Amino acid sequence: MSNELVFRKSSYSGQAPNCVEVAELPCGAAVRDSKNPSRGHLPFPAAEWSAFLDSARHTL
Repeated sequence: MSNELVFRKSSYSGQAPNCVEVAELPCGAAVRDSKNPSRGHLPFPAAEWSAFLDSARHTL
């Protein structure tokens, strides 16, 4: 089994060069800069990621 994360861009980003990518973690999500993927990622626990998504959905 591979430990590599599978990152994807948001469907809202289209072909925009300035966006972030997200990968699922067993207990949350990881976020990285799509222009600099080799610089690493930021992991977020499930509760924090869920709160962020809820907030983002309510601001659209």
